Amino acid sequence: MHGRDRPLSSSSVCAARPTVPPAADVVIVGGGVMGTSTAFHLAEAGVRNIVVVERGDLGCGSSGKPIGGVRAHFSDPLNIALGSRSLRAYQDFPHRPGADIRLDTVGYLFLLTTDEQAAGFEESVRTQNGLGVPSRMVTPEEARRLCPYVTTEGLVAAVFSPTDGHARPGLVVRGYADAAARSGVVFATHTAVTGLGTSGDRVTAVHTDRGSIACATVVCTAGAWSRQVGDMAGIDLPVRPVRRQLAVTRPLAPPAPRIPFTIDFTSSAYFHNSDDGLLFGLADPRERDGFDTTWTPDWLPLFRGAARRRAPALADMEIADGWAGLYEVTPDHNALIGRSGELSNFLYATGFSGHGFLQAPAVGEIVRDLYLDRTPFVDVSPLSADRFRAGAGIRPEAHVV
Repeated sequence: MHGRDRPLSSSSVCAARPTVPPAADVVIVGGGVMGTSTAFHLAEAGVRNIVVVERGDLGCGSSGKPIGGVRAHFSDPLNIALGSRSLRAYQDFPHRPGADIRLDTVGYLFLLTTDEQAAGFEESVRTQNGLGVPSRMVTPEEARRLCPYVTTEGLVAAVFSPTDGHARPGLVVRGYADAAARSGVVFATHTAVTGLGTSGDRVTAVHTDRGSIACATVVCTAGAWSRQVGDMAGIDLPVRPVRRQLAVTRPLAPPAPRIPFTIDFTSSAYFHNSDDGLLFGLADPRERDGFDTTWTPDWLPLFRGAARRRAPALADMEIADGWAGLYEVTPDHNALIGRSGELSNFLYATGFSGHGFLQAPAVGEIVRDLYLDRTPFVDVSPLSADRFRAGAGIRPEAHVV
């Protein structure tokens, strides 16, 4: 489709084989951006005998979206740290692991329509600035200069974070996978996990439709399908799948100006450049949980209505194509990262609620360190899946799109 990257090259993937390797030190379940980042970081650290099991092609799940935002603009210091670390890794991606990911540092622009929103974002900007993120509050007039599509009518304030932007998730998956494959990682694609074998407090095997893999460690990076993987081992990973849809316009003439990743915070409508046109998206509040990824135009009237209020020129632009994928949503819209308390060799990195792509480099480092019993660069114990048990607090995050 328009804006999609080509499929992953065969050089990075072990073609679907009659059987999987009989044993591995590490089996990673899920071959999206989180799984490939984890594989790369483990292999780079010298870990060998790694198998990534993916039920389809690499990046065929949530990581397959045409363009992914990258940002450090959050309200929670832990999310800011994950975003900042990942931004630096994406900037260095041409050198490590060595791939062009079409990173475009256009910034993020949040449009705010109430005094309450402005006060909340002002507090977040202070937190971000204290952690080295150069975000700033801007006037409605400056927001319009940054993004000429924006109307100032009804706009109270805006926030601009100039070091944020967007990149191509498919290119990131391919870059990590190619580098991991060069280090000997095996990618078993078109291979479905059918169960997990356990003994005592450990996982002993990953069962697939192409055979079983005896293993010393399992890492669940299965995105929207992580609850099912956890259930196979009796581990509660509270992740639910929610469809998100986007659309791309036909090439525009004259070409669209280069604009930030722009978000109307009230409606969640967002838009940014995509090849020769624009990409639109919106979180449809009517969407029910489920694994359906059929693209339908039913949500477009919601976007067009929001656009008429905030960026009128976008409201009637002709759509060329669309795409639907799954958010992996947790009860507090924050990730699940950690080591199972029930099965000591079961690690997980999932439930990113739309923030997985932008946090993937940092999380790959963290999973590597958890596996090697190192201390990660940031304490992720607050992101343990156990936080949702009775009496546990949830993580706050105000800037959810």
